[in-house]
Amino acid sequence: MRQQQLVETMSNPQFYPHRPETVDFIQTHISYIFIAGDYVYKVKKPVDFGFLDFTTLEKREHYCREELRLNRRLAPQIYLDVVGLAENDQGDLIWAADGDRIVEYCVKMKKMPHDNMLKKMLAEGKADPSVMEAVARKVAAFHESAETGGKIDEIGGIDTIRFNHDENFEQTARYINHTIRARHYDFIKAYIYDFFKKHRKLLVERVANHRIRDCHGDLHLEHICIAGDDIAIFDCIEFNERFRYADVAAEVAFLAMDLDFNGYPNHAEIFVKAYIETTGDTAIQTLLNFYKCYYAYVRGKVTSFRLDDKGTGPEERREVRKTARKYFDLAYTYAARLEQPTLILMAGLMGTGKSALARKLASRLGADIIRSDVLRKEMLRIDPTERHPDAFGQGIYADDISQQTYDKALEAALAKLRTGRSVIIDASFKKRSERLNAYQAAKRLPVPFFVIECRCPDPVIKERLERRAAKKSEASDGRWEIYAAQKNDFDEIIELPNRSYLTCDTSQSPQVCVHQMIRQITNR
Repeated sequence: MRQQQLVETMSNPQFYPHRPETVDFIQTHISYIFIAGDYVYKVKKPVDFGFLDFTTLEKREHYCREELRLNRRLAPQIYLDVVGLAENDQGDLIWAADGDRIVEYCVKMKKMPHDNMLKKMLAEGKADPSVMEAVARKVAAFHESAETGGKIDEIGGIDTIRFNHDENFEQTARYINHTIRARHYDFIKAYIYDFFKKHRKLLVERVANHRIRDCHGDLHLEHICIAGDDIAIFDCIEFNERFRYADVAAEVAFLAMDLDFNGYPNHAEIFVKAYIETTGDTAIQTLLNFYKCYYAYVRGKVTSFRLDDKGTGPEERREVRKTARKYFDLAYTYAARLEQPTLILMAGLMGTGKSALARKLASRLGADIIRSDVLRKEMLRIDPTERHPDAFGQGIYADDISQQTYDKALEAALAKLRTGRSVIIDASFKKRSERLNAYQAAKRLPVPFFVIECRCPDPVIKERLERRAAKKSEASDGRWEIYAAQKNDFDEIIELPNRSYLTCDTSQSPQVCVHQMIRQITNR
């Protein structure tokens, strides 16, 4: 049967017994989907991607029936039947009756209300914390009752986790510098295999503790429908047990990643926290970024596959590249996340790009920023944007006020570190005593400690300071005329262990600077 014939026939409202007014057609890389009024019909494409094989009618029938069985666990009211398609004597496609030779199968479902899809509710601000908590409880209850042990433990164990990552890197090598940067590819790969070495014992313990379950496997926003107290989670992975037999932590991470990707990190935190509180599975915190990285990478890979389809037009290809790059970039961010609270000081002369680098590093590392320029003015009850062109070491920049600012910044940083947050203090840290004070405080906690000294050629600094002075919203009062004075007043950084002292030439591109610092901080 020709695929074009199937699409044309099933796109015709007259083909359906219930005569819908219209039929909406959606195509994915593995399915044809026909939304016909109150019902949805899903036909599997005859494709083989290695990780799935729908190339024969028998296989497509099997996986249609598996889709029905598995999805009835979380959405029994949605999944109705597997129906056959046949051909009449004229070769036209018809609904199969008893005795007909079936030429194709499809899964029949009820159409879900669009306004109740979680993704739409989030976009409209209708998904408050209680919704995410309810989803967490639904998922937790599903995991509790899902099958475990035997084949599931065997397939979902550490060897499969390793194989899945090996496969990811092999299948995405051809997309390097197309949808994923070479340096990000190498860094993510190093992170993954380093995680295996550090946490092998935990991954093995997860199997022994029956945390490997027959999960959903594709838990993201577009697969969740909220209708009052009823939560339907649909479209699970039916075509490959290797992707479905997984640690429950991976399932939690998948939805958390999708919430992050779509701009709802606070909802992700609420969901994860509620799941852990419901289950008591605190080890998820250690595994969360590892599995978030995996699923962001998988989404980047699967999106990139669409570039191999010759039927993908130029405009669609641009959107595919954009989306794939966003997923791979998110995977890189998860790989860069610090595994334990860390204190980082930005140091250097004015105009060397400390604040810009701090902002970009914070977003990658998952750290909070404390800006001395802002803190100083808040402490003195001055609007952060109010200009104070005081002479060097005078006015609000006098030594005693600077000391109070540094003390307050360190105090605030230590408080955050104690709650498990990493912190970047953005200041000049020109005095050796200021740096040593922070270093000793970090040792007492104890937490990892780094000083990043930003350096830059004078002409670049002059241009930056002049550009900064023109911004009315800028909190810094740095100016070229006091740069030389600060330069002569900066204590050379010789007091710290080599591992804790990093330097960065910020005349390079921001992306290069950030990557260099992340590699050194994470030791990858």
